This record gives sequence, structure tokens and C-alpha cells, in this order.
Amino acid sequence: MLRLAVLMLSAALAPAGAALRAAAVKIDITPQTPQWLMGYAARQSTGVHDRIYHRIAVLDDGVRQVYLAASDLCVYSPSVYDEVAARVENETGVASRQFWWTVTHTHSAPEVGPPDMYDVLLKGRSEHAWNRDYYELIASTLVDGIREARRQLTPARVAAGVGMARANINRRARDLDGTISLGLNPDGPVDRQIGLLRLERASDGSTLALIANYAMHGTVLGGRFVQISGDGPGVVAAFVEEKLNAPLLYVNGAAGDIAPIYSVQPDPKAGHLGEFRVLLGDKILDAHRALGPGGADVTLDVAETWIETPRKDGLTWPARLSRYAAQSAGGADLVRIPVRFVRVGDTLLWGAPVELFCEIAIRVRNESPFRNTFFFGYANGWLGYLPTAAAFREGGYEPRTSPFTPQVERDFGDAVVTYLSGMARR
Repeated sequence: MLRLAVLMLSAALAPAGAALRAAAVKIDITPQTPQWLMGYAARQSTGVHDRIYHRIAVLDDGVRQVYLAASDLCVYSPSVYDEVAARVENETGVASRQFWWTVTHTHSAPEVGPPDMYDVLLKGRSEHAWNRDYYELIASTLVDGIREARRQLTPARVAAGVGMARANINRRARDLDGTISLGLNPDGPVDRQIGLLRLERASDGSTLALIANYAMHGTVLGGRFVQISGDGPGVVAAFVEEKLNAPLLYVNGAAGDIAPIYSVQPDPKAGHLGEFRVLLGDKILDAHRALGPGGADVTLDVAETWIETPRKDGLTWPARLSRYAAQSAGGADLVRIPVRFVRVGDTLLWGAPVELFCEIAIRVRNESPFRNTFFFGYANGWLGYLPTAAAFREGGYEPRTSPFTPQVERDFGDAVVTYLSGMARR
């Protein structure tokens, strides 16, 4: 029976180009030893509830390749991305602009590499030594996965479209006096769109991989839970993979102010963790079934821009992130935000290393000239929260955990919309 949760769906992506090839791989990154977990106060893992993975997809239009990696991790520093991307280029020849590395944002996964901005914005969580061995595991398996995905390239088609799920909710709870705290706010803004890209074999139309873009913090499980887990995104990915017999790349969206509807619970039972297979997994499958046939004549366009915006007064800046800082002509401190774009036919993927508020991503989507526009959050690192100007006025956790000023919403949103308009004219 067709569920009403499916909103639409799309046709094949059809701009003329060389025949598309694609592939996808899944690599286990579950640690074998206790690890410091990221996302709450410092704590170490005591076991494994469910295994965690890299999932890597590659698209090749005959002229250029794009590698999209989605890892069951919380966040990592942009300096970590820079180091891993340099290693990827040295060992595989894949340039950094061709390599996107996103995370599902589960808060029950290990730290990866030095904390940098995380330590500046969340003092007290990273005072222990970071694990060199696990960092090496993450980096080496990404390199191996890229090699294997490239080896498996096969003629393919791609289709895109959207669905909808009510698995998430605004998390900026508002009290009678206007005080904002982390909680649940059913009256607050929320983005419930599921963005889908399906890669399918040209030979028989079977699914090679599914990329699902949905905004939801990986915080079903709270800080008292100390087992390794992919949290809600991981459970959803495993469920869909079982049904499709193909990798699902769960790519988180603009989840800066969005939580799962069951949030920060002490254990999987209290958090109804398995129910996310119904709340979100079933809705992804519904949207997948409603997609039209894919197209093979697809061209890829890869681009990048850097957006400069004022830095919060008095904020210490990590030395390892010097390329993400600048000064204005008048000597004011600025943050430099890299924004990546990949055009896949008439679908536009864009990403940045921030926890973006959903209102900003929705504005970009509404003003985008492309048929589908999907935001990849936590892409290629983490520079903190990027809230709206209204959120800065209201206060709360996210504006405190941000290196930006209230001007960032306008600077960032206007720059992205303008850039998309230019891409559409190319």
C-alpha cells in the first residue's frame, strides 16, 4: 500500500553527457578496544551495541569522478579532513575536491583525531589524549574504500527525488519566560524532507546504492549510554540495506536545531531505537519505490567557494585551522567556511563543515534553480553551529557553541544562493 509519507517523485536526471558509471562499498570501522566517545561529556566505550561503517559511493561521468563517503561518526576537525584528503590524493590520485566525507553524527561513536574547534567551543570534553591507532584505522579504510569503489565501477543510471518522514523535531525548547534550552519543540521549524539519489545498474536496473539525506541529530541515545552505536541513522541504514541488498549512505542534513523525536535516552529500549526503522526506514523505502527510472546521460559538475564572515569576539582560534581564518581589510577576525557543490544532472548537492540550522537550508532549497537541492551537513569537518540571527537573539546552546556572529545567516545564505544561480547558468 502506498503511504502518504511519500511526497513526490522525480524523473530521471537527463542532461546530455557520457554514460554514467557508479559503484558503492561498505567498510566496517567498529573499534576492537575501548574508545573515547564524542558528542557528550568525555566518556569511554564499554562495548558494541551495533557495528559502525564507512559507506562510499563513486559517480563517474567519463570526464570526472566524485566520491561521497558517509561514516558512522559524530564530528571531526577540518584539519583531519585536510590530512585525510591529502593522503587520499597521494595514494589514489583522487583530488580533494572530488572527495566528500560526511558523517551521520551519531553521538555514540569514537573520536577521530585532534579536537581543534571542538575543544575551543566545548571546553572540558577533550582533555585526554586522542587515539592515533583509531585515527589510522579511519584514514586507511577510507583510502582502501576509495580504491575498491573505483575498481568496482560499472555502467549505471541515477534517479533523484524526495520523500517525507516525521522522525525528527525541533529541539530548541522554549519556556514561558522565553528561555531556550535543549529539549523538544513541536512548534519550532523542522525539515522533514528525505532527499534521495538512487544509483542503479544499467544492465538490469537493480539498486547499486541509495543515498538518503535527512536532518536529524544522532542523539536517540544519551550520554549515559556508553556502547558503540550508529544511533538512529545507523539503525535506519542497516534496515534499508537488509531490504535492498545494497549500501545506504545516510547523509545528515541541516540538523543544527533538529533532534530525533525520541532523544537523549539512557538505552535503546527507552529511546525506541528500533522504531526508527518504521519512522524513517520505511519512509525511505516508500520514496525509493516511488522514484522514476534513472538516466545514464548524466554530467557531473564539481565546484567550491569560500565564504568569509565575522568571528565571535574573544574566541581563541586553533593553530591547526589557520586556513579557515582570515582578517578583514579593517583588521577584524573572520571565519572562512568552505562550501562544496556537486551537480548531478538536475540535482544539486551542497555541503559545509557546520551544524546548519534547518531554516537556512530550506531557504537555499526554495531559492535554488535546480530541480532537487540537498544539503550535506557536517561535510569535510566541523566548525561548530551555524544558527539563524533569531537564534542568536534568543540564546541557547547552539549560539554558545558557535564561532560566528548573528551576521552569519545573511552572509552564508546570500552567498550560497548567489553561487547556485551562477552554477545553473554554466
